[in-house]
Amino acid sequence: MKALLQRVSQGRVEVAGEVVGAIDQGLLVLVGIEPEDDQAKADRMLARLLDYRVFADAEGRMNCSLRDIHGGLLLVSQFTLAADTRKGRRPGFSTAAAPDQAEALFNYMLQCARQTHPQVASGRFGADMQVHLVNDGPVTFLLEM
Repeated sequence: MKALLQRVSQGRVEVAGEVVGAIDQGLLVLVGIEPEDDQAKADRMLARLLDYRVFADAEGRMNCSLRDIHGGLLLVSQFTLAADTRKGRRPGFSTAAAPDQAEALFNYMLQCARQTHPQVASGRFGADMQVHLVNDGPVTFLLEM
């Protein structure tokens, strides 16, 4: 499982011109699911996302987590993160989970996030989405499980 997290001052996802998910200050996270991923990995990734210290404390150092600042979490399924890009000029997607598996695991992660964090939004799995964000910093990290 891969998660590309971006610290944002705002983020939103649109599908066919309709806003399907939006947050103000928080994390916009693109999630790539691989065939060997399971609920245990999703649980660990979610805990890591909520507790990853990427927000400034009173001294301006990255010492605060999403939970600490009570920020929003915007999860977006992104199968291209799981692509094999090691050779050639075209990505291969055999390293990404099958759509049924990925959707089930993404929905599980989203449900768990909504049960443990007060501000959670998401894109729409499998849809052609337009993702808008203001990357704060910019601060971007790739987390892998």
